[in-house]
Amino acid sequence: MSFKTTQITTDDKLKFYQLLSKQTRALLSTETNLIANAANLSSLLFNTLTQVNWVGFYFKDGDELVLGPFQGQVACTWIPLGQGVCGTAFSKNNTLRIADVNAFAGHISCDSTSASEIVIPLAVNNKLIGVLDIDSPILNHFDAQDQQQLEAITQTFCQSVAKS
Repeated sequence: MSFKTTQITTDDKLKFYQLLSKQTRALLSTETNLIANAANLSSLLFNTLTQVNWVGFYFKDGDELVLGPFQGQVACTWIPLGQGVCGTAFSKNNTLRIADVNAFAGHISCDSTSASEIVIPLAVNNKLIGVLDIDSPILNHFDAQDQQQLEAITQTFCQSVAKS
């Protein structure tokens, strides 16, 4: 099940995310390796969500975020903490839902086709370890329901790797 149109009802979207959450739990339930789970989750999201052109992880390494497993075009390898959407979301420990990336001061453009973005910080055992980044070529693609449901999915990811 995936979004095939932006004209989807709230109830249909909730059902979609309920199924996606169930798939995420099943996928990550028996594995605790950070890289393996990040790779599989980025693939699941990229191949299930529509109108996204990049899904991936960045992990903290010193004063920067370094590229982790992802799906999509080649990406920026290093992002300084506090810079760009990813570095800012990490530094503020707050999800950023950006309707128009070109209007975000300091946006780091890795793929010129990206128009909107959601970045969710990842905390394992109360320690920030990185972010999940999802880009769309559609302006204002992510809404509050997407944010809430994707934050829940990232919680499942964080819980799975906390076991290691």
